[in-house]
Amino acid sequence: MSEPKPFSVDWSAAEVRKVLDQVRTYPWPPAPEVENGWAYGCDAGYLREFCRYWTEDWDAQTAVADLNRFPQFTARVEDHDLHFLHVVGEAVGKRPLLVSHGWPGSHYEFWRAIEPLAYPSRFGGEAADAFDLVVPSLPGFGFSSKPTRPIGQRTTARLFNTLMTDVLGYSSYLAQGGDWGAMVTSWLGREHAASVKAIHLNMLGFRPHGGPQTPDEVAWAQRQGAMMDVLGAYFRLQSSKPQSIAWLGAGNPVGQAAWILERFYDWSDMAGRDLDQAFGRERLLTNIMIYVMTGSFTTGAWYYRGLLEEGRLAFEAGERVETPTAFANYPGEPLYKAPPRSFAERAYNIVRWSEMPKGGHFAAMEQPELYVEDVRAWAREIG
Repeated sequence: MSEPKPFSVDWSAAEVRKVLDQVRTYPWPPAPEVENGWAYGCDAGYLREFCRYWTEDWDAQTAVADLNRFPQFTARVEDHDLHFLHVVGEAVGKRPLLVSHGWPGSHYEFWRAIEPLAYPSRFGGEAADAFDLVVPSLPGFGFSSKPTRPIGQRTTARLFNTLMTDVLGYSSYLAQGGDWGAMVTSWLGREHAASVKAIHLNMLGFRPHGGPQTPDEVAWAQRQGAMMDVLGAYFRLQSSKPQSIAWLGAGNPVGQAAWILERFYDWSDMAGRDLDQAFGRERLLTNIMIYVMTGSFTTGAWYYRGLLEEGRLAFEAGERVETPTAFANYPGEPLYKAPPRSFAERAYNIVRWSEMPKGGHFAAMEQPELYVEDVRAWAREIG
């Protein structure tokens, strides 16, 4: 374990030029001439325009300056160099909140939520709602170091708990997460309850002993299985043979972008919007460049295999996350639709359940205002 060291993103002109040259010279394969190309993968027309923007209009210096907007650090924890933002706002050292991202997101997912959470009075809120924010990059993602073999969410929870308690010195803290971040946060609540006061999730990962029991729970499980057949091929590949996608993606920024953009399209609450309207092309591109420039596409895929090698989703009889748990149900989540509350309560100590008006899988990125409002309200209830 080491003391935190200041960190800044530094992408050289030569490194950026190499990526852009690869995008410009990409050998475009045939694509189906159909009205909805998204039904076959990443839409060809959208991807071509995205790559044109990437090579002609995108400014690397602006993106790097944005990534260096908040204080960030690295610290050695066990065998890993963890990268994290540490924004000590109006909470002045109190009310620490650990926020964990998922795949194919990054710590950048939370960019529009960070300032309102750390400095609420700047946005018409109350200073009493402020948090000390810690936003790490998962091991193998972004600017955290790359493991030598797949690790998963249970190990990550242990590393993040050490970061919060031993490195940063917080005796207790709150934790929030979606996607893999929700699983990391769930493990924090399950195995590190001495430090974790309460957790907030926008995806529910753990499954209770006995499986679905009521008609509503059975119907949900059947729908979930059907949706995994339609949208879950990525999961089956990355959890079984992740190196296969690594061989295809390495040195291929267009291929990486297509794989990532497809997930953003499939998992988000589009509600009549296109992808650029839902997220902003600059934000999508910055998130993709984090993967491309750090080599995280490979080790990010490994993270799925890590679930199988070290963890589990279903509890044994009598097991549950007893740490007080809040859940925000974003209705535009297409794939990982929330189960009935009765199902969730057998796996988690649910103390708050918010039905959000809109938003999908990437809650903080899609609907930052709603995300901030619900996290604030949850923390107020905890006291």
